Amino acid sequence: MLVNPIFIYNMYIWHLARTTAKLTMITLNGLQFQEYISEATLLKAIDEVATQINSDFKGKEPVFLVVLNGAYKFATELFSRFEGDCEIEFIKMSSYDGTSSTGQVQTHIPLEADLEEREVVIVEDIVDSGNTIEKITQMMVQAGVNKYRIASLFYKPEAYTKEYKIHYVGLEIPNDFIVGYGLDYNGLGRNLNAIYKLKTTKMTNLVLFGPPGAGKGTQASFLKEKYNLVHISTGDVFRYNIKNATELGTLAKSYIDKGQLVPDSVTIDMLSATVDETPDANGFIFDGFPRTTAQAEALDKLLAEKGTEVSAMIALEVDDEILVKRLLERGKTSGRKDDADETVIRNRIKVYYDETAILKGYYQKQDKYFGVDGVGEINEITTRLSSVIDKL
Repeated sequence: MLVNPIFIYNMYIWHLARTTAKLTMITLNGLQFQEYISEATLLKAIDEVATQINSDFKGKEPVFLVVLNGAYKFATELFSRFEGDCEIEFIKMSSYDGTSSTGQVQTHIPLEADLEEREVVIVEDIVDSGNTIEKITQMMVQAGVNKYRIASLFYKPEAYTKEYKIHYVGLEIPNDFIVGYGLDYNGLGRNLNAIYKLKTTKMTNLVLFGPPGAGKGTQASFLKEKYNLVHISTGDVFRYNIKNATELGTLAKSYIDKGQLVPDSVTIDMLSATVDETPDANGFIFDGFPRTTAQAEALDKLLAEKGTEVSAMIALEVDDEILVKRLLERGKTSGRKDDADETVIRNRIKVYYDETAILKGYYQKQDKYFGVDGVGEINEITTRLSSVIDKL
């Protein structure tokens, strides 16, 4: 099977844009959308379309027929790049309901201009099934135009079912639902300067807690694999940033060296950067964060900016005496001093309960707190945790 080299090039361009820029998430009418194609990439594609149209219509006076509402932004940029005299007319058509096509094209503003013997550039936002193009082509024939050409900012070859030629294409894209740059989801998103793609899987974001010796790390590893989640340990994030002397790591180290607590804002920025590294993740397991109400509120704000939220705080519950026994046994091989001293162990457990009590109340108010029995075989505990997660 032959592969269109233009399609490969376009795929490379927007993949490059995704991997070299900070991706963000937005929420429109309750659905999450992930940043997909940058404004710079869009403008470059429009420049190329304009160059072709200027060449084909040099010395002529075409009519730009803009299909509202979606193509208004593309048309504005295209119209400003045309180097000769031209006119502009509008029709309004639609075929989408929510995130899918109805298969029926409705005309809201009909063609009223006299286009007989005129040369026309039809300006579309996106061509997928081709149903709208078919109807517009019929209009052109009935109007008796001399020549028409179709320009579309986006073209979905996988979805296209017609045989009409699309003469000018900005970007060929997969058959995903997108918003931005004139395209909308139930009226919202047209004003966005970049393109956002519908995120089809709901993110599962867990705040996982458990006292020392509860087996939190072991369970986090199982849950990460089972649900394809990213495990973010605050301790690991700090160590990575400090070891690699990142800007945030250097800033955090400056506080640590002075014996001061690292401000929440620095920790949140580190977490945000870590989350941004995996924009396609199904969700995250936050381990060791938050520890305070202020941190919990900051985490809520961080996730809201990315179009998602904390799904649940899950706390492993284990009797203190079992914890002490586990840690003392672990201390025989772990080499950790804080696993070998019973007084230190009991103090660590007390600190955990003091911290968790505050957060337990915070998440209980949101109906997001779940206590899970952490005693038993590893697979039994994993099953209990899974029964909570599967119901979120």
